Amino acid sequence: MTRLGPRDVDRVRDGVTVPRYDRAATRVGIVHFGVGGFHRAHQAGYVDDILARGELDWGICGVGLLPGDAAVAAVATEQAGLYSHVTVAPDGAESARVVGSLVRYLYGPSDQSAVQRVLREPATRIVSLTVTEGGYGIDDTTGRFSPRDPATLHDLAGLETGAEPTSMLGHLAIALGARRADGVAPFTVVSCDNIQGNGHVARAALTAFARAIDPELADWIAAHVAFPCSMVDRITPVPTDRSRSRAAELIGLDDPWAITSESFAQWVIEDSFTTGRPGLEAVGVELVDDVEPFERMKLRLLNAGHQVLGHLGLLAGFTWVHEACRDASLAAFLRRYWRTEAVPTLGEVPGTDLDAYCDQLMVRFQSDAVQDTLGRQVVDASERLPKFLVPVLREQLHGGGPIDCCVLVLAAWGLRLGREDAEDPTPDQHGAALRAAARREEHEPGALLSFAPTFGDLGQDPRVVAAYTSARDALVSRGAAEVLSSFSAAPAADERRAARGPRG
Repeated sequence: MTRLGPRDVDRVRDGVTVPRYDRAATRVGIVHFGVGGFHRAHQAGYVDDILARGELDWGICGVGLLPGDAAVAAVATEQAGLYSHVTVAPDGAESARVVGSLVRYLYGPSDQSAVQRVLREPATRIVSLTVTEGGYGIDDTTGRFSPRDPATLHDLAGLETGAEPTSMLGHLAIALGARRADGVAPFTVVSCDNIQGNGHVARAALTAFARAIDPELADWIAAHVAFPCSMVDRITPVPTDRSRSRAAELIGLDDPWAITSESFAQWVIEDSFTTGRPGLEAVGVELVDDVEPFERMKLRLLNAGHQVLGHLGLLAGFTWVHEACRDASLAAFLRRYWRTEAVPTLGEVPGTDLDAYCDQLMVRFQSDAVQDTLGRQVVDASERLPKFLVPVLREQLHGGGPIDCCVLVLAAWGLRLGREDAEDPTPDQHGAALRAAARREEHEPGALLSFAPTFGDLGQDPRVVAAYTSARDALVSRGAAEVLSSFSAAPAADERRAARGPRG
């Protein structure tokens, strides 16, 4: 089968959308760090729609800085940034397109100076990021800048002596310093990661990094660079041979870079940009003054919902998100978590019916069209849980509300960690320390809760420790299926407390 590329893009099957704008005339206006599947299924698709409207100053230059990005660089170069995107609706209806918004790709380890050049270009007005929840170096417990990744630590130690940057923060700081010196307006930094207040986190990380090498630059960044918060939503599983094969059938061309996602997509962003922006509202992006209510809703319902299904579903023997969510007891438990613990912490979300939103999430989770795995949801759980689930637990504790659902999820995680094969562990940067803590629990109940990078001071809260150890004991003695069945009908007292919301 012919390979997807610029010379053969018009050979796609009937009904497949392809770029009709002049890609050769498209200029880079956005630089994106972290061109993974989600970016290609989400932001890059929105930008493709913008380019199709004739706004050709907003092409994307992707940047990869990790060794694993070498493979991405190779296919992006071979296909001139083109890739196929298949969306699947809950009823199984498929739609395919070829996306052309990625007009350039740079692999930093091969040429860091090229990354600097594109960041310093006045035409570059937005830098967007999908670098995972742990990519900013901000400690979840203290809120302070405390990076651990080798590239950032290398840059902090070497940039004062004029070394070339190798990390995302290093590149942004040095490029902004150069733009400041040259009298070029700064670019806007847009985080698209699943972090509440992601713009604030990006600001805190970058200004702290800059302060370590040049305090005056840090002050300038704080005063002049916009960091709008954003909420992004589209379930995008890791591509498989099966999904790539199906994409090839639909478009009629071979594409090893094909991506499949659900049909649903949402992007809510704070309308705050340093040097202008494309017409985002014309392609379905919601521009708002305050993203926080939307962020909180998505993180505590969708993302935390995936943690509920992931940890308990794997313990109960399930593999797929849809099969776990179709289990009556697990689905009832998820709804109880939403209704009694998460929703009462949200407050009002403008223009949103939270009950309807939860109903929609259930339809999305139960659809087998996307083929999303539970294993994908629990990768880097030590970084995800503090951002998705633990905030709900903390607010309910503060208000004296119910915490049973939250602690059962944490207990399931701890039990899985204690049983995990050290030779084939779930990827987590704290994996070894977490497994060691989980294995101490047989003799030291609640030992996992003492892991401060994830739980902070929660391990010192008697109510949390008692509820966690009770939940863990129940899972060990009765099994996940039986414990979940006991949760299927929420006690009346919890329902009344949920209706009132947390006190305090």
